[in-house]
Amino acid sequence: MCAPPLVQGRALTKRFGTYIAVDQIDFKVERGEAFGFLGPNGAGKTSTMRMIGCVSPVSGGELSVLGMDPALQGPAIRSRLGVVPQEDNLDTELTVWDNMAIYGRYFGLPRSVIRERAQELLDFVQLGDRRQDRVDPLSGGMKRRLTIARALVNQPELLLLDEPTTGLDPQARHLVWERLYQLKLQGVTLVLTTHYMDEAEQLCDRLVIMDRARIVAEGSPRELIQLHSTREVVELRFATAEERRDALPLLNGSGERVEMLPDRILVYTGDGDGTAELVARDGLRPASVLVRRSTLEDVFLILTGRTLED
Repeated sequence: MCAPPLVQGRALTKRFGTYIAVDQIDFKVERGEAFGFLGPNGAGKTSTMRMIGCVSPVSGGELSVLGMDPALQGPAIRSRLGVVPQEDNLDTELTVWDNMAIYGRYFGLPRSVIRERAQELLDFVQLGDRRQDRVDPLSGGMKRRLTIARALVNQPELLLLDEPTTGLDPQARHLVWERLYQLKLQGVTLVLTTHYMDEAEQLCDRLVIMDRARIVAEGSPRELIQLHSTREVVELRFATAEERRDALPLLNGSGERVEMLPDRILVYTGDGDGTAELVARDGLRPASVLVRRSTLEDVFLILTGRTLED
């Protein structure tokens, strides 16, 4: 017998007055998986996450979290969640240790349990040696790791992460990714929102792509790329906008699909090197040619006509 989904939404809707932030979306999160909501800012990701976290009421449809109804059993659900909000909400005047200890008390944990878990979690996020430091002077990456450690103090069954690495430098992002991957290996169910395609590809077993409050695609990163894009993409950059416009008609037919963006032309193809050779043979002289594999960014562009940064 299959276990029921840990989270399930049916025709889930969120309205703010006449504005529809989430428009009748269907999704489910299975126990032990890392599930993502990928999309640009304003797509409805955070509004969805706030409903799952039982801090924003559902406007329409159905939502089940941990087998319970958020409208009726919000406190019981929240006691079994870990939440990493988009903006760190640490008490910056207190020490790293005090932030962990005070948060643990919110869940009614004994002090002895808090001490043990706090030390284990701080070591896990590589902040064990900073426990007596005030939070304020810590780097952005350290604050993010502390927020994640704090969210785990009640040993949650479900960890919600809203844009977990926004604003971090590449090194800090990769360290957070590595910690989250370790949590997934330990069986913690992760639900995250992101507008970073590489983050979604690194962390998510399955994801939905959201645009303008609706879900436009669902699957694993590999499945979505195979279904909606080509194996490779050739990126062509030209010295001027005029050269780029002149090149477009010459490129039509050189691949399965051609997209012109404000700063480059993308040619979708199964053979990137072969397509790049054809471009050179046709007499085009782009300033640069890059052959790369297809990504979720390409899937989003093909499905919506926009990039994730729009």
